[in-house]
Amino acid sequence: MIERYTRPELAKVWSEDAHFDAMREVEVAAAEELSGPTAAELGAIRAATFTVEAIAEREKVTDHDTAAFVDVLSASAGPAGRWIHHGLTSSDVLDTGLALQLRRVAEIVLPDSRRLVDAFARAAREHAHTLCVGRTHGIHAEPTTFGIKLAGFAFEADRNADRLERAFAQASVGALSGAVGTYSATSPGFEERVLARLGLAREPVSTQVVPRDRHAELLQAIALAGAGLERFATELRHLARTEVGEVREPFGRGQKGSSAMPHKRNPIKSEQVVGLARVLRGNALAALEDVALWHERDISHSSVERIILPDSTILLDHMQRRVLGLVEGMVVDAGRMRENLELTHGALFSQRVLLALVESGMIRDDAYRVVQRLAQEALDSKVHMRDLLAADPAGAGLDLDAIFDYHQFVRYADEIVCRLDAISVRERVASA
Repeated sequence: MIERYTRPELAKVWSEDAHFDAMREVEVAAAEELSGPTAAELGAIRAATFTVEAIAEREKVTDHDTAAFVDVLSASAGPAGRWIHHGLTSSDVLDTGLALQLRRVAEIVLPDSRRLVDAFARAAREHAHTLCVGRTHGIHAEPTTFGIKLAGFAFEADRNADRLERAFAQASVGALSGAVGTYSATSPGFEERVLARLGLAREPVSTQVVPRDRHAELLQAIALAGAGLERFATELRHLARTEVGEVREPFGRGQKGSSAMPHKRNPIKSEQVVGLARVLRGNALAALEDVALWHERDISHSSVERIILPDSTILLDHMQRRVLGLVEGMVVDAGRMRENLELTHGALFSQRVLLALVESGMIRDDAYRVVQRLAQEALDSKVHMRDLLAADPAGAGLDLDAIFDYHQFVRYADEIVCRLDAISVRERVASA
């Protein structure tokens, strides 16, 4: 965990103390479903405590952190400690405890996933008619609106929120099936009762270890959500370029964009999101490497997960909050957007001219060549393409006012942006 990116609530969930406390919850729930302990012994087990320091000291002897944890917790319970870890194996407690941690992480992270959808949707509606150029290959294409662009990001954020919810849910499962997963010292009924106490679903076949495709799915969903955040951050960086200047990051009073050049307002927040998305993709690959274990079970995944699960969930949380601030605070220069529409001197109306010529009776390829010639002349001479077309024989009889009308490009903007209502309706139904 990197403190710079870590919210205190998540740092607490992923702390060593929380890790062992989740395992303690599993051990207590398991003891409560045993038939052997007396009421007094169960009271002692519930009151059993540990310290991370004591576990670390004991691990110097056991060279096994779960065994060290069990020893410390059992000793704290006194004679009743004999019932702690009864019939269980390490993975029963580790994986089920991890499921509890992941569920708590989801409770912290997922609400911001939905807030991000709402922020994009609000901005899309606000800018539904903010005319701007659309670009393909980085080159001016045809006009669109900034709201339409933002609506696409809103729907992507909604898909990512759905994926994250499903991924956290399917990864938050427990197992108490004992060594090699055959219930040799417990029973399926015992497992079911313990997991019911913990509010967790059961892994149908655990092989002792909960299959790691579940955790890989979660890391892939996180990486995909990160890619969506990266896509928006990349677009914002492009729009903030001096030569473009259409949108920029919020810039706080007292903020410095450069240590050497006071005029700079660098898009550092967006750049941070782009960089961290690369980490999430790398961690997703590591999670895929964890899926195949030797003869169904080993602990080669354990060391990896100690890093990638806390780091990926923490980075996702940080990136979501970072992008939320960018969406809510971005400075949109609608005037500059209109200025940039004129950079091609009307060449971006080329398709409308092409279609008008075809509809007037011209063969398409001939029309294409005429429009291509006029468009290139407009770009090179900086004479508006409308004027060039008006002086060209091909333009005779054409309704130039109708052809060179920005409204025709964005006449369905409201219809497109209003599709966001489907997200709002679905979320209202889900919360009802």
